[in-house]
Amino acid sequence: MSYTSLYRKFRPLKFEDIVGQGHIIQTLKNQIMADRVGHAYLFNGGRGTGKTTAAKILSRAVNCLNPQNGEPCNECEICKANLEGSLTDVVEMDAASNNGVDDIRAIRDEVNFLPTVAKYRVYIIDEVHMLSPGAFNALLKTLEEPPAHVKFILATTEPQKLPATILSRCQRFDFRKISNENIQKRLKYVCEENKIEITEGALRIIATLAEGAMRDALSILERCAQEDSGMIDEAKVKELVGIPELKYIHDLTDRIFHYEPIEALQIVDEVLNQGKDLNNFLWEMIKYLKDLLVLKTSGKAELHTQEEISQMQTLIENIDQERMIQMIYQLSEIENEMKWSTQRTILFQVGMIKIATKQEQSDLAGLNARIQDLESKIALLEKGIVHKTEKNVEIKREKTPIPETKKQEKKPAELKGAKSWENIINQLKASGKVMLFTNLMNTRAVELNDMVIGIEFQNGLTSFGKTILEKSENMNELKRLISIEYGKEMQVKLIDKKIEETKEKKQEEDDFPEEIDIPIHIIDE
Repeated sequence: MSYTSLYRKFRPLKFEDIVGQGHIIQTLKNQIMADRVGHAYLFNGGRGTGKTTAAKILSRAVNCLNPQNGEPCNECEICKANLEGSLTDVVEMDAASNNGVDDIRAIRDEVNFLPTVAKYRVYIIDEVHMLSPGAFNALLKTLEEPPAHVKFILATTEPQKLPATILSRCQRFDFRKISNENIQKRLKYVCEENKIEITEGALRIIATLAEGAMRDALSILERCAQEDSGMIDEAKVKELVGIPELKYIHDLTDRIFHYEPIEALQIVDEVLNQGKDLNNFLWEMIKYLKDLLVLKTSGKAELHTQEEISQMQTLIENIDQERMIQMIYQLSEIENEMKWSTQRTILFQVGMIKIATKQEQSDLAGLNARIQDLESKIALLEKGIVHKTEKNVEIKREKTPIPETKKQEKKPAELKGAKSWENIINQLKASGKVMLFTNLMNTRAVELNDMVIGIEFQNGLTSFGKTILEKSENMNELKRLISIEYGKEMQVKLIDKKIEETKEKKQEEDDFPEEIDIPIHIIDE
């Protein structure tokens, strides 16, 4: 008998077995019991949250000869044929590999035929966002007015890629990420059924690594269960999924925190001598810093033992959140540079030295030099003499009219007072959205117009921070909270103040001769 993977072996056969999606399951069961099943559904959510499973169960429930409280019986000939994959009236299509116009036209031609055995002809289209624009257009009319004997169930992880014309024709159900507690309960049940010995700590780590996806959790458990060494504990899980020992990462982070570049470079050399992959090591450092930041903010560190948490708490005792966020940005920049370089080792070493070197004094010295340079240029302007790139600039004051006072631009108003924006940021922190919260610290929200709110980043917006904030789920959450504050739907714009100031300064320099009305003659020596 062939081997069956755990995630296939324990795929739910009834709605009640689907974990963590009670808000969707009850609605679907009520529609089935009331005989008010829609003609088109869109199941949206992350990987491994139960979209395809729910679609399969729904296809059986609407055709079941003996439904029980909205559930398929899985015993009648229709249910059995569906489970075996021999029921021709239920068609499953993967849009990732069948995304052309001809594939959808074939469906459009088939829907006019009555089902052969079942009550309804059901089309399950997985990864529907992969369809081409032409295929979507071919699907539109059929999806809007299908025959009474046809049901469509579309599943996708990226609903934003679907045309609005498709979205408006479907009943949309959003599948949530499954909580760690629910994943642990399901894993415990699977282990009991398969006589797998595992510790609670190992279950906790697997649930955390799965990131809300039950399929991923079962795949990790299956990989750990392949070893014939008895009990599965935390150490075995970490070893098999490739989580490195924290000694080098912890020590290197400690040296960087204390601005000790020589000691940091010694640790880097040890890592290189052991043949560690630099990209993996750098990524683990970023994740470790994220864990430190979460521990500093919320006091939680789910992937770590009590001993490791104790070491982490000692490490961050005198380090503020801004320093950790800055390090995450710096390491992310090093990672991006290494992707396109043939000298990855040198870039990694130089990057570590740079991060571990205290920059405040050199930055202050550079700032003082710039201030002195500006003061000298102002003095030369007052005397009527300017030197510009090895050329003498003769200035004739033909007339000295009083320069017109620039109209002071109206500054955008703050978001209903600073307290409102502070409350929104605190809500993000309370709801556990740590990455979103930390990236919005020290920002200011302003009302650009009656429909748009601008979020100003006084210290600049890094590419890493921009990527985090522009994720659809994060941007939607920001829009939701701000819209609640205003009582109407609002849009959000990210504003990098450093870039804005640079543009304004360049514009002022370009406009300077016109504003002072002084003709400037450049005389070559």
